[in-house]
Amino acid sequence: MMGVKQEALAFELGDEWSQRKISLLEQKEEIDDKLLAEISKVLKVPVEAFKNFDEEKAVLNIQNNYDGSNTSDSPVSINQQNNNCSFNPLDKLMEQVEKNERLYEALLKEKDEKIALMERMLGGR
Repeated sequence: MMGVKQEALAFELGDEWSQRKISLLEQKEEIDDKLLAEISKVLKVPVEAFKNFDEEKAVLNIQNNYDGSNTSDSPVSINQQNNNCSFNPLDKLMEQVEKNERLYEALLKEKDEKIALMERMLGGR
């Protein structure tokens, strides 16, 4: 549910752990409190969340909180609010790059005009 691969969890738990051992652990009905505390620390999830875990509630929570499932009267998370951009950030970046290019070209043109003016002034002497 957290998207953590068995290999990654085994690595975080230490050398004596492997993907196979994690797989076997997942099949157990009960886990030793000491080991549960260690897993809790690695996953940054309170031990109580494991002890009070209800699969049906978790599935309902996931079903009700994926993008697009919110109705107008349900609370919307900050992440969902920020994902509704009305513009493409890359387009805005490219607009700024193009603006900078035009400015640079204008500065180069002005420099060339000043050099030409100075050459005309010095050529007359």
